[in-house]
Amino acid sequence: MGHLRRGGVLAAVLTLLLAGASPAPAAGPDRYRNPVSAGFADTFADPVVVRGDDGLWYAFGTSDPLREGEGTPHRVPIARSADLVDWSYVGDAFAPDQRPAYAAPGAAFWAPDVRRLGGRWVMYMTVTDTTVSADTFDTAVGVATAPSPAGPWTFADEPVVAPRPGAGGGYLWTIDPSQLTGADGRSWLYYGSYYGGIAVTELSPDGLRAVGTPTPVAVDNKFEGAYVLRRDGWYYLFASTANCCAGPATGYSVQVGRARDPRGPFTDRDGQRLDVSRAGGTPVLTQNGNRWIGTGHNAVLTDLSGQDWIAYHAIDRADPYLDEPFGVNERPMLLDRLDWIDGWPTVNAGAGPSDGARPAPVTTGRIDARFATADLRDWRVESGTWRAAGGVLTGTGALASRTRIGGDLRAETDLRLTGATTAGLRLGGVDVRVGGGRLTAGSAGTPLPAGADLTDRHTLAIEVRGRQLVATLSPSRLGDPVARVSLRLPRPATGALTLRAQDGPAEFDNVSVARLYRPVRHPVAPPRVGPVLRGFSDEFTGGLDPAWQWVRQDPAATVTGGALRWPVQDADLSGTGNTAGVLLRDAPTGDYVAETKVTLDLGEDTVRNYQQAGLVAYVDDDRFARLTQVAIWNTRQVEYGYELPFAGQPVYGGSIVGTPGTTTWLRLAHHVDRVTGEHEFRAGSSRDGKHWTWGAVWTFPADTTPRIGLVAHGGATPAVTAEFDYLRFHR
Repeated sequence: MGHLRRGGVLAAVLTLLLAGASPAPAAGPDRYRNPVSAGFADTFADPVVVRGDDGLWYAFGTSDPLREGEGTPHRVPIARSADLVDWSYVGDAFAPDQRPAYAAPGAAFWAPDVRRLGGRWVMYMTVTDTTVSADTFDTAVGVATAPSPAGPWTFADEPVVAPRPGAGGGYLWTIDPSQLTGADGRSWLYYGSYYGGIAVTELSPDGLRAVGTPTPVAVDNKFEGAYVLRRDGWYYLFASTANCCAGPATGYSVQVGRARDPRGPFTDRDGQRLDVSRAGGTPVLTQNGNRWIGTGHNAVLTDLSGQDWIAYHAIDRADPYLDEPFGVNERPMLLDRLDWIDGWPTVNAGAGPSDGARPAPVTTGRIDARFATADLRDWRVESGTWRAAGGVLTGTGALASRTRIGGDLRAETDLRLTGATTAGLRLGGVDVRVGGGRLTAGSAGTPLPAGADLTDRHTLAIEVRGRQLVATLSPSRLGDPVARVSLRLPRPATGALTLRAQDGPAEFDNVSVARLYRPVRHPVAPPRVGPVLRGFSDEFTGGLDPAWQWVRQDPAATVTGGALRWPVQDADLSGTGNTAGVLLRDAPTGDYVAETKVTLDLGEDTVRNYQQAGLVAYVDDDRFARLTQVAIWNTRQVEYGYELPFAGQPVYGGSIVGTPGTTTWLRLAHHVDRVTGEHEFRAGSSRDGKHWTWGAVWTFPADTTPRIGLVAHGGATPAVTAEFDYLRFHR
């Protein structure tokens, strides 16, 4: 949900109220511009988006005021759209006096997750305050059901996951739920946050009760906001990290790991686990230097072309609060293309959040049948009887489209077997059907999970690229295929799309055929690292170079044996303390990359708050970007912290970049924006000096002159010394 960061490094306020922006100008036909929520809300945090049975799209957000000056939080606001771009407010899921019996009177509802389960819609949400104790944050995961995404929503009497007392006092943060139906048809719920980590538990078949023993899947003090989907045999755990709500210093971002089992273990691209002290996480979405910061708490959806999209919230760094400074963080809903490159998801091929006109999602196709009327003039009855009524097509036999189709395409339908033994689509001479416990495409087939109930609505989708056909069956259309089959076609698929039901009636709805999306194959290039600029660099081979300048010199820092050895100071640089030493040197003009190699033995698992060492881009004590390997409670992270003056006081936040080793290589890539003149610093880290993870961008005003330096501070117990091998600048 993106609320609080446990502890001092990224401490935040429990006011988890959120996002906004002024209405975005029209982007033109088939294009859109972020934030997509601007038409109905200034803030719409923790969004999740589903496609309703009516073919429209529904978005749900955290309980907050929607507009500046409104003051009163909405109780899970709902918006609706026909095209995923233009949204309108539908209403709130819950009335002001509506709450489950276990919720305290002042409870809020955060981070909804909505799914179609069986013959109804189910919403999981954080209930922030319950009646189990006097603690005002004894959170639980609640659940409600409805006949449609628009409601009416009715709470279940009991929470799915009850409040959990923490061993260290208080209650574990039982927040940010996300449901997934696994490949075997079992239902799972992910939940948790910084205090307690993320866990997964199996759900009862109706999705209303947790059963079995929860399994930890992501370490505490690093991740929250879980969202899981299944693709190509892998389960992908998306999780947000760092602070959701630090106003103009918010560095929230999304990372991912994957596993073959919904219970993990999840590992990142480098093989690092997400459930250990030095937790991994491959970046999916992080700020890139444009207006958007704090890009996190995501959901994933698929348009009619098969292209995946990521919905998330972000903060406009020029307008970070909904009303007054240090109140509700203003976090509108954004939407961007989610690409899969070499088996890993990334936003806009790694370019990050968009801030200009972009190609819009595909939400209509050459065939786009919602069956809102009885008119079937675009269809031809080949056999049997067919009737459209109430937004559903019911029939038995065969019904063919009069529109001919061909080429690379995606066809889909919502399907329910009300009497038929099998039903499905015929495309290019190939029958793709469900029934008899199987999903079949031509001569290829695969079993459905035991207990799969085809009298409940499922989405059947077919993608044809060249002569390869892939069919999937999904209960929620949210990255949850319970069956997948592929077939090599003898010839290109052309002709009519035919709906078929055998031995009885079946219901069809939301039948579409659209041109198949074109996948992105290559990521955007990382920052270029050229030759070393010897005149600006120091290898620490002959004492401390005279070009270095101290802010609060530390005489304990010495250069010996080809390294700068600096005992970690019992001091800090964030906030108003400003007691830590900073060792600086002037940077080159223009674009460059600064790099250091730092060894710091922080151990693992134990609390070492907040010992750290690394690079800093520094203007003064109230404006700097600090890239360090750091101990944050039981975890070891690479934190890219940022401080700036705002509304008369320093504000600190940060982002997370990669996984540290005892020895970690760190880089800051500097770029001057050609339009604004701002200094942009992008952070990178490596465990071996060869394979780099690149993360967030922090910016400095054009009229500043940042210097580059080194820091080693955050606590003197136990005593530990940072060892820097060099500071190099590359053009």
